[in-house]
This record gives sequence, C-alpha cells and structure tokens, in this order.
Amino acid sequence: MVNITKYGKFDKFEKNKNKKQIIICHTYRSVNNYLNSLKFRKNGKFEKIPNFVITKEGRILKLIPEDGYTSFFSDKGINKNSIIICLENLGWLNKMPLSNKYSNWINETTSNEVFTKKWRDKHYWDIYNQEQIDSLVELCKKILKKYSINKSFIGHNTKVDGIKIFNGIVCRSNYENKYTDVSPAFNFEYFKNQIEND
Repeated sequence: MVNITKYGKFDKFEKNKNKKQIIICHTYRSVNNYLNSLKFRKNGKFEKIPNFVITKEGRILKLIPEDGYTSFFSDKGINKNSIIICLENLGWLNKMPLSNKYSNWINETTSNEVFTKKWRDKHYWDIYNQEQIDSLVELCKKILKKYSINKSFIGHNTKVDGIKIFNGIVCRSNYENKYTDVSPAFNFEYFKNQIEND
C-alpha cells in the first residue's frame, strides 16, 4: 500500500486526465528548503509546482492532484501530459576545502556518503536513499495503472530526441542537457527492473 500525505494548499493548477508520462526530477536542496521555496517564492504565487515530492526517508507528499499540472516546464504540452515527481536530493556538490563535507549550490552541507562520477562538468553527487527509491517505485506503479501509462522507463539520464512523445517514465535530464536530474547517483537498473518486470 502506498502512503501518501497531502501537503500544502497549492490550488493554482489546470487539469488533464490524459497523462502519458511520469517525469522524475529532484529538488536540488533539502526538502524543507524546497517546500518553503514553493510556498513563498513570488509572494506565494510560484507556478512550478510538482505533483509529488518524496523525502529522503521515503515519505510521499502530494502537492497537487495527479491530473493537475502547473508551469513546471516552459512547454505547456509537457506539463499537460505529465505527472511530476521530485525526489529530495541536493544534486551536484562541491567538496569543501580541508573538510569531509560537501555543499550544494545554495551552501547546504552534507558529510554523508556521496556518489563520485564526472558527468555534465560535475564530479560529486548527493545519493538517493533506498527507502526513497522504493517509495518512488510504489508510487509510479500506482500512477501507471491508474492512467494506463506504459510500464517503460528510459533507463538513463541523457538527452533523448523525441522524448516528448514517449509513453512511460522519464527523467527531466532526458529533455535537455542543461538538467542534471536525476543524477548518476540514481540506481537506474534497479528502478527499471522494479517497474518493467513487475
């Protein structure tokens, strides 16, 4: 059973019941900072609201309904046809001099284990917790069934031509090279097997 907690009062969204994609992205900051930024940016009128956020501990927060969409992408067609799931993750990190800590782009620090791989001019990446990935799997299975979306996952994080018409699960980084989510720290093989071999 998928435990989902309604979060916030985000009521500015449009609706479309014909969904074709689940897009996985991440927050680029801690979940509290991310949620506060959604609530208070532009005096509470920020319009890039995902449908769900999944915390490091695997808690699933529902911000807007699955059939709702906002201006998350600049392309309305992408927004209209997709369900956006953001994973709590600091994203790419910089190693802090003379310490065992790493910091993200807004100077949030972590001394946790990091994933090391050169990709898109970055070297260090915040990890995704197993509880988080397992919650993502369960949530995606529920959505795939409810909206008759194909049980297909692109399976990598590089740009794919024609990704807009793909029916299944994708990463934001499949759309444009400027995106770094999800990062190389994501366990693509595990997630793909859980989704496609169910």
